[in-house]
Amino acid sequence: MIFLLEDAAAAVDPAYNSGQLWVTIGTFAIVIAFLYFGMIRPQKKQEKQVTEMRNNLHVGDEVSTNGGLIGRIVKIKDDIITLETGTDKTKLKFFKWAIRSVEIPIDAPAEEAPKK
Repeated sequence: MIFLLEDAAAAVDPAYNSGQLWVTIGTFAIVIAFLYFGMIRPQKKQEKQVTEMRNNLHVGDEVSTNGGLIGRIVKIKDDIITLETGTDKTKLKFFKWAIRSVEIPIDAPAEEAPKK
């Protein structure tokens, strides 16, 4: 019913039709900007940080995997990482993309700020 009224108003006043078009385009642009700055851009930033973290892994780092396993890196070869877990020092191989985060031990000394 509302569409019929809008069509009737556009037929009577051509300026109404062009004004309505700009409002629609403006609203659509605002929604797209909100989606980009609110969702897409932060996700890309997070993906960049995770990729950087995975590229900076070193032997001896304690990491956790996507599956919840925690272990120490004993070997890195291309995209495959060998972790050592548990007291029996079981060695497991994972792809780099399976590493979720680098664990920071609680008893690790805090880095001191450079003195002036």
